[in-house]
Amino acid sequence: MRFTQSFAPALLVLAGVAQAASSWGFDDGTLSVVAKKGGAGVKEKITSKSPLSKPVTLGSTDTLKLVLSATDNGKGKRPHQAFLVLKQQDTGLEAPFPLTVKETGKAVVQISHKDLPVQFLLASEPLQASVVIGSFGSAKPLDTPVFSVNIETDPAIPPPAYEKPVRYGKKAEIHHIFRPDPKSPPAVISVVFALAVVAALPALFVGWLLLGANVNHLTKAIGTAPISHAAFFGSIVAMEFVFFLYFTTWNLFQALPVLIGVSTVTILSGSKALGEVQRRRLAGER
Repeated sequence: MRFTQSFAPALLVLAGVAQAASSWGFDDGTLSVVAKKGGAGVKEKITSKSPLSKPVTLGSTDTLKLVLSATDNGKGKRPHQAFLVLKQQDTGLEAPFPLTVKETGKAVVQISHKDLPVQFLLASEPLQASVVIGSFGSAKPLDTPVFSVNIETDPAIPPPAYEKPVRYGKKAEIHHIFRPDPKSPPAVISVVFALAVVAALPALFVGWLLLGANVNHLTKAIGTAPISHAAFFGSIVAMEFVFFLYFTTWNLFQALPVLIGVSTVTILSGSKALGEVQRRRLAGER
C-alpha cells in the first residue's frame, strides 16, 4: 500500500515533465519580395500558426527574403538545423534553402531565380514554402507551411531547357541489325597477295638455277618415296586451293579445319620427302 501511495505521485511528476517538453517555433517572421529595379515590393508578417492566404510572386529580377527568430519553448535560441523548403505540389520535388542563424535565434534567407532548380522555373502552380526547424535534444521540431510563392519568368527570355534524368527501369527492346558477312576480302588485299605470288615465281626459278636443281632426279625420287613426294606435293596444291576457296566463298571457320588437316599432311609427308632428298645429296648425287 505504501508502494502504491509513493508511486502515484511519481507518475504525476513524469506526466508533468512530458507536458512541459519544449518545442521549436519562430517569432517575428517577415516575408518580403524586393524588386531589383526598385519597383513596388511585398512585405508580409508570417506566423507558424497559419500560412498566408494569398501566394506571393517572385519575378525574374526579384529577391525573396525571409527573416524570423527561432525559439525553443518561446525563447530565442539557435537550432541545429533551420531551412526554408520549397515544394512543387504536383511532383513532390523539394529544394531546401538553409537559413543563416545567429546565437540569439535571428535567422535570414534570401532566394532569387538563379537559386531555384529548373523544374521550379517551369512550374505552372505556386510552390509551397515551409519552415523546418530542429535540433538535438527532446524539443519537438517544427515543420509547417507558411506561404506559397508563384514563380514568374520574363516573357522576353526563352524558358530554360529541361530534360528528365535517366532512371533505372524497363526500356524499349533494342533490335540489333548486323551487317552481312563480306562475300570476298577487300580488293586491295587480294591484289597485294596476287602481286606477291607473281613476284615470287621468278625468284623461285632463279633460285632453282643457282642451287643447281636437276629435274632428272624426279623419276628416281618418286620411285624411292612415291607416297611421301606425292602427298607432299598434293598437300601444297591442296593448301593453295583452300586459300582460293577462302578468298572466294568460304569463311574463316570453314577454312581453318581444312587448313589444319592439310598442314598435318604437309608436315608428315614433307619430312619424309625432304629426308629422301637429303640422303641423295649426302650420297653425292646432284
